[in-house]
Amino acid sequence: MRPPERIALDGMLLRRWTRADVSALHTAVLESFEILHPWMPWAAERPKPYDQEAFIASAVSQWDTGEAYIYGIFDANGERLLGTAGLHARVGPGAFDIGYWLHIDHTGKGLATRASRVLTDAGFALPETERIEIHCDEANAASAAIPRRLGYRLDRIDDHTPDAPAETGRLMIWAKSRS
Repeated sequence: MRPPERIALDGMLLRRWTRADVSALHTAVLESFEILHPWMPWAAERPKPYDQEAFIASAVSQWDTGEAYIYGIFDANGERLLGTAGLHARVGPGAFDIGYWLHIDHTGKGLATRASRVLTDAGFALPETERIEIHCDEANAASAAIPRRLGYRLDRIDDHTPDAPAETGRLMIWAKSRS
């Protein structure tokens, strides 16, 4: 069983990435580089189009294998890219973690919270899912606000080697268990 490939919300659409999305993704990453660079290890330097080609190829493959269910977040018509969010099966059996980022023009509007809410529901709709986590650096207050709004609890803070320039090396692990 897999989550749906398209999830329509009021004013936005989450849909599975396709290879046709490379150009839109590359543009969004370039336009948002200044806000992505401090927090995203993959944004250490300005990306090239082949970086997004590789990301989307990986997202397509991971969807097929069940390793991750990564969506583009688009406007309601599916035309303008607003960001990305996904469920990643990298935190152990029966669990996913949610990752997300938004285009610079679409931050502060509740879109990442709405996308994370619907992905939480989609993750728990899968019968084997018992836990969903959201990870963010302790200094990333905007990212930490999302799990807090969604009723996740702060499970722990792990020390780790910073991967991006603004990271403190203290990784907050927010968790929600199946009700």
